[in-house]
Amino acid sequence: MIMAGSAHAVGWPIARGGTQSITNALCAYLAKLGGSVHTSARVDDVAALPENDVTLCDLTPRQLLRVAGHRLSSSFRKRLANFRYGPGVFKVDYALNCPIPWSAADCLQAATVHLGGTFEEISASETAMRQGRDCERPFVLLVQPTLFDGTRAPAGKQIAWAYCHVPNASTVDMLARIENQIERFAPGFLDGVLARRVFFPADLETMDANLVGGDIVGGALDIKQFCFRPTWRHYATSASNLYLCSASTPPGGSVHGMCGYHAARMALARLKR
Repeated sequence: MIMAGSAHAVGWPIARGGTQSITNALCAYLAKLGGSVHTSARVDDVAALPENDVTLCDLTPRQLLRVAGHRLSSSFRKRLANFRYGPGVFKVDYALNCPIPWSAADCLQAATVHLGGTFEEISASETAMRQGRDCERPFVLLVQPTLFDGTRAPAGKQIAWAYCHVPNASTVDMLARIENQIERFAPGFLDGVLARRVFFPADLETMDANLVGGDIVGGALDIKQFCFRPTWRHYATSASNLYLCSASTPPGGSVHGMCGYHAARMALARLKR
């Protein structure tokens, strides 16, 4: 709620050069502190990691069970196994020949545009998704970063990406429905499309095993699971010096970093005892 309120007050920020620039900045700061980052090194068992004082896992419960289940108590394994995942997303990346021709000029001043028509249409779209159905007029979230960051595309060109919520692991092709929604509010949009790349929920999970069924927020966010996550009140697991710090822990998914921040503070506090 705090994030939503601040975003509506000052806008949704975007990183110049793409989100990778945030990762690069964090890695550079870590290097100054004497740390290092190793990529393209698959971990199938936490026992294979170098000797360390603590291990923080940025994983959803399903992946934690896979790599560290043998270190966890039976009761904690059961809690992880009972964790439920939320809706998936169907995503499209666009290369565009020109800015999106919105009917509402104000949309050209926004990095993120929420396309839903009326409140009733948005409600119907999200209700259908929760009931395991696909909607003919989906609620679409669209980002047009090159309006404000020209480094992301060749001179005179634009990029955009859009997604809609779908039932977890859905295999339904939502491309036409998403584009119908965009064209509805920006007639002539399709005429400016140079190329597109489509991601079904399974494609997203293949890219990142944490995106189970295309779930990009780390788990279902109903009241019960929001209040009683596997690590409610703390980020420790049943195994000594093993912590969970992903979006599946409080306060949940979004781009805020609070899960890792609080998990790290807990781990450091325990090390000092």
